[in-house]
Formats: sequence, C-alpha cells, structure tokens
Amino acid sequence: MPQNVPDFPTLLRSARRTAVHLEMRDSYGVAGEAEEFDQWKRTGEVDLDPESEGWSRWVSLVRETVVRGVVMRRARIVSEPVSEYIRYEHATTAVNVAVGEQVRWLPRRKALGIAVPAADFWLFDDRLVRFNLFTGDGDWADPRFEMTEDPAVVQLCSSAFEAVWERGIPHEEFKV
Repeated sequence: MPQNVPDFPTLLRSARRTAVHLEMRDSYGVAGEAEEFDQWKRTGEVDLDPESEGWSRWVSLVRETVVRGVVMRRARIVSEPVSEYIRYEHATTAVNVAVGEQVRWLPRRKALGIAVPAADFWLFDDRLVRFNLFTGDGDWADPRFEMTEDPAVVQLCSSAFEAVWERGIPHEEFKV
C-alpha cells in the first residue's frame, strides 16, 4: 500500500458521521476470499456467523464504528442476471447487515443516467474518498488505493452514491 494512504481501519476509525461504499464490479478476484468463494461454489454454504474467526476483524470494526454513531452504507451496482460472484456476495451480506451496515443493490439497467466514477470507492464524512483499484481480473491493482479530498471528486462520489442509494433495493428485498 502506498505510504500516503492510511489503512482502512484507520480511515474508518476517523469517520465521525458517515462511511459509504459504492461497488460496481460483477466479480472480484482477491486472494483473501478465494477459498471461501470456492467452498461456496462447491457446497452452496457460506459462513454467516458474525462471531466466527473469518468475520472477526470486519465485524469488530463495523460494530465499533456504528456504536460511535457513524452510519455505514454500502451500495452495489450489479448486472442481471447476476454473476456467480454476486450470488456469493449476496449470500454473505446477511452478516454485514446483522452487524450494522445498511446495504442496497441496484440493477445496472436502473443506474443509467447516474454519473459514477471509474472505480469503487469509500467516502468518509463527505470529505475524503478512497478509491479501490482492481485489475481486469478483479484482483488488487498496484497501487491498490488512491485517496483524494478534492472537492469536485468528493462531490461526484457523494452525488453518485446518493443517486444509487435512492434507486437501490434494500438487501432484504433484492433477489438474486
């Protein structure tokens, strides 16, 4: 990770009001979840226990954040029919919701007319954007992240997220 980009826990712990995440890929190929994704493809089963070791770091970070009053929202723009990866991601999202994240899904065809940046991002307190950069195969690019506080970029990301959120379908209602 570039030295000028703080790690994600540090960024999330610095949030005071909001942390929003927009995801726009139909598949990710990051090594950290490959084993669980392969298991899901073989068995159809995923770890939905927020107290399990596999979820421990994420769950504790989210709980710590929402207890402080920070609203965490995640929106995903997805193609339909959804990819195998999105079906897997949908299956695991119950844990995100259970620990305090709000999640919505937006079919790509319903996102037409929304100006979105070219990469997934996290936006903290409508002031700081951290872009997540991936290769064409969905693995982390090098560098993995870029950050900006440029007001025009922050405004683009904020507007994009809010437009997607407004049109999005709550996780509990979105069927894959």
